Amino acid sequence: MSKEEQKDNEEDKDEDESVPEDNLSVTHHSVTITGKELNYTATTGTLVLKAEVDKEGEKPKASIFFVAYTLDDVEDPSKRPVTFSFNGGPGSSSVWLHLGVLGPRRVKPDADGNPPQPPYQLTNNEFSILDKTDLVFIDPVSTGFSRAVPGEEAKQFHGFQKDIESVGNFILLYLGRYKRWHSPKFLIGESYGTTRACGLSGYLQDRNGTYLNGIMLVSVVLNFQTIRFAAGNELPYILYLPTYTATAYHHNRLNELDTSAKDSFEEILDEVRDFALGDYTVALMQGSNISDRRKQTIIKKLAMYTGLTTDYIEKTDLRIKINRFCKELLRDEGKTVGRFDSRFTGIDRDSAGENYEYDPSSAVIQGAYTATLNDYVRGDLEFESDLPYEIISGRVHPWDYTSHQNEYVNVADTLRKAMTTNPALKVYVANGYFDLATPFLASEYTFSHLGLDKSLQNNITMSYYKAGHMMYIDMDELKKMKADMDAYLDDVLSDIY
Repeated sequence: MSKEEQKDNEEDKDEDESVPEDNLSVTHHSVTITGKELNYTATTGTLVLKAEVDKEGEKPKASIFFVAYTLDDVEDPSKRPVTFSFNGGPGSSSVWLHLGVLGPRRVKPDADGNPPQPPYQLTNNEFSILDKTDLVFIDPVSTGFSRAVPGEEAKQFHGFQKDIESVGNFILLYLGRYKRWHSPKFLIGESYGTTRACGLSGYLQDRNGTYLNGIMLVSVVLNFQTIRFAAGNELPYILYLPTYTATAYHHNRLNELDTSAKDSFEEILDEVRDFALGDYTVALMQGSNISDRRKQTIIKKLAMYTGLTTDYIEKTDLRIKINRFCKELLRDEGKTVGRFDSRFTGIDRDSAGENYEYDPSSAVIQGAYTATLNDYVRGDLEFESDLPYEIISGRVHPWDYTSHQNEYVNVADTLRKAMTTNPALKVYVANGYFDLATPFLASEYTFSHLGLDKSLQNNITMSYYKAGHMMYIDMDELKKMKADMDAYLDDVLSDIY
């Protein structure tokens, strides 16, 4: 071989090596769910996502990391339900739903069922829904081990529309690669993942007519107007109030409210819900035209329902922002309450400040999920990578909302259209009473304003949990969540089988 031919071969080899390839690990395991031992296969790794390029065929764009669990000993695997799962952020990996509630392994709590202290362990998840559906956990680009390929800018994936497209295209790739087109198809997302899931319901239908059987939404935000505290937007003040009450109740701060007259915690919230959507809404709509007498009446009610002082509420002009509430409720104890789960408390250096230093409900769980995921992937699942597994990536910001200039992001109508176009599509919604990130009344408001035809209203199942954003970290609520999801899946699948 001439030197010139040898040089050409080496250049071709370099080019081949620079082309990203799929990298997969396949392992076999078992888990016991509802007293029955189930064998399953775990497929862990990356698939290369490609884009069609005119005259050039396909061009690699990103390497998407996923973990898929498929049940063994199934008569026709191609027809078994498959559920695609992801979390939110934007910038979060899929670890929370994966190791918290859905997957065959979960983070092991302490002896009292609370979030554990280091070092951390996994345990078999007897509350997994693997007995009902195969599971595919997806990490969007720049989270987990997912990355843009060399030569491609990662920021092209960091935005509302491109994120939906890349995750949607991965789902289509998986359905084809693993021959799952005949399977009943579900999505489950948490937090911003609910935004993504409803966006995907439209994208998948419009892209190539891929219809879903169900969507599971955990801690919902579809209409961002419901959670954005901005001048001129009164909705969050109204919709957060019952969660403020739940928080104050938990921390024994409802001193002015006669809770003994109520038969249950839920009855207290019903009363506050009625006030929030009634007298409080009217008062905020009046603005500066509200009379002094009526304003004082509202202030006293707000103090009774939040545990804050009338003086403090008057200074807020009846409008209590979440960061202020988290800081103010337990200020006399030098404590703050959590945003993701307001049952948890933290301690700031500056007790006189307006904003909390950190979210104690996030801090108490992140270490456990980080350590166990990294050990689990490289150990039990036998996938090797020297990349850092990005549990929550800050590299996705700023997130591109170009498609929503001068308006709030709102995918509620996308969901409405998907459900109207596909009347078989059913939705399960999980709400945490102590969730100050995506409060339950905001979820109720969104779905009551969906504009869905009455004939389709029963396609929505609303469930409530005495926990926060990640309600599954509470063992009692995890059990309830398993029962609720099983009932939902059985209902959907009964129309098919």
